[in-house]
Amino acid sequence: MDNVRKAVIAGTWYPGDPARLTADIERYLRSARVTDIDGKVTGLVAPHAGYVYSGQVAACAYKVAQGNKFDAVILIGPSHRAHFRGASIYNGEGYETPLGVMPVDQALTGEIVAAGNGMVSLVPDDRSPENSLEIQVPFLQMILGDIPFVPILMGTQDMDTCRVLADAIIKAVGGKRVLVIASSDFSHYHGYNKAVEMDSAALGHIEKMDIEGFLRSLESGKCEACGSGAVIVTMMVAGAMGADRGRVLEYMNSGDVTGDKSGVVGYAAVVFYEDAGDSIKEREIAGDELTKQDKDQLLRIARKSIESGFAGGEIPRFKIESSALEEKMGAFVTLKKQGRLRGCIGLIEGRKPLYETVEEMAQAAAFKDPRFRPVKKGELEDLDIEISALTPLKQIEDVSEIEVGRHGIYIVKGFHSGLLLPQVATEYNWDRDTFLRETCAKAGLPQDAWKDKDTKIFIFSASVFGEN
Repeated sequence: MDNVRKAVIAGTWYPGDPARLTADIERYLRSARVTDIDGKVTGLVAPHAGYVYSGQVAACAYKVAQGNKFDAVILIGPSHRAHFRGASIYNGEGYETPLGVMPVDQALTGEIVAAGNGMVSLVPDDRSPENSLEIQVPFLQMILGDIPFVPILMGTQDMDTCRVLADAIIKAVGGKRVLVIASSDFSHYHGYNKAVEMDSAALGHIEKMDIEGFLRSLESGKCEACGSGAVIVTMMVAGAMGADRGRVLEYMNSGDVTGDKSGVVGYAAVVFYEDAGDSIKEREIAGDELTKQDKDQLLRIARKSIESGFAGGEIPRFKIESSALEEKMGAFVTLKKQGRLRGCIGLIEGRKPLYETVEEMAQAAAFKDPRFRPVKKGELEDLDIEISALTPLKQIEDVSEIEVGRHGIYIVKGFHSGLLLPQVATEYNWDRDTFLRETCAKAGLPQDAWKDKDTKIFIFSASVFGEN
């Protein structure tokens, strides 16, 4: 190979001697505490500090990928030193470390750049001392051999960059089996207890693949991650490839290594995977008065309503023969594209007949969810529609009335309010207290605000059903 990026941080951030480097990584992997993952691994988060600080944590991420077969690896990290708009990919033939040369997948690189709408550029020559990508390569060489990879640096990590990059990767990957890795450390230079608090907040969102919550905590300063964009893109791409679970495998900070807890840096290993046992598409959360015919019609109504929205026309009229669909009920319509959330809007209270609520919420989820760009016509075939039909709200005084798996929660305090559907708690195996805390967080309130006397707590049930 003629055009190869030479190792820049070998001998400083990690051993430059091949024998010592091999021995260190093998020792880290032997000591890694990893629970078996019952499912298909699609994504990882690994730290990028020097090996003496974070090598043991990184090993926990990489060990869970050992034994899996991948067509390629996509490695994403933040650019700490060079500032530029969008993302860049080194397009040379490989990355060199003391363990040899790891080949760059130039074909996949070209496809990502072509799909990147000008936001992703090629770098033909890379001599930068950037650590976020190079630090990961020896681990990859040890566990996956000379597998081709795509090294992506993010110059900006805003949501526009994240969405464009994630969409470009998803389009380029197609049906290939790819491992996506985010290179990121977490809190930087806080006291030990503050660092643990901040990192726990970040990892709580990441483990749930809760991009919105993660962003909210980043923006409010409740957590930090120097590779936040890399983590978000990895969650997006892993989700599109079928991942529906996240798990924190290990967490430490530099204070655990050095003993100096005055100003520490947080490190975490996370895996995203598709749960082998999660094959249920329809979840009956509550006592259900809707027949199969009712549900099928509501799903058709939702899809037709979205279709009509592309032409800018009025919602078509539907012939309703079921009295259940004439009942005034609240409902949420959730859209997913290749397993990834694409929009979700709903009405909590029943102000209109159920079928009319579904009509309007379907269009709102497709075109008016502020977290996403409006759905394009070409995406319609890839959308899966899920409907949650809600029972009326019931205010409670005693939280013991909440039945996890049956009830959703709606919390109101002052100008703040937040709602979580019943299926959220069952998907994440939350207990009642966790469900309450997470609903408070959704409302932008402290997690223990549900205990305050002026907080109103409502419960409801739902029938949840979807396509496919």
